[in-house]
Amino acid sequence: MKYGYARVSSKAQDYQAQVEALKAAGCERIYSEKQSGKSRSARPEFAKLMKALLPGDTVVVTKLDRLARSSRGTNWMASPAAS
Repeated sequence: MKYGYARVSSKAQDYQAQVEALKAAGCERIYSEKQSGKSRSARPEFAKLMKALLPGDTVVVTKLDRLARSSRGTNWMASPAAS
């Protein structure tokens, strides 16, 4: 399955442009939230996305910084131990 993840850092920001881009990319399910990327535990929609993933699924983001704040965070998510 192809999942999308949209995130903005504050309540004043809007993630609608990200959602539209994810729809255009063919995402079947999109998780979106208005949360800081500082803490994975404070991102409930991200946690739901991670739990939904099965082997072979794809996660699409409009920019890598929507997924993680650093390459270390991205590596953590891509490792088999993260699942």
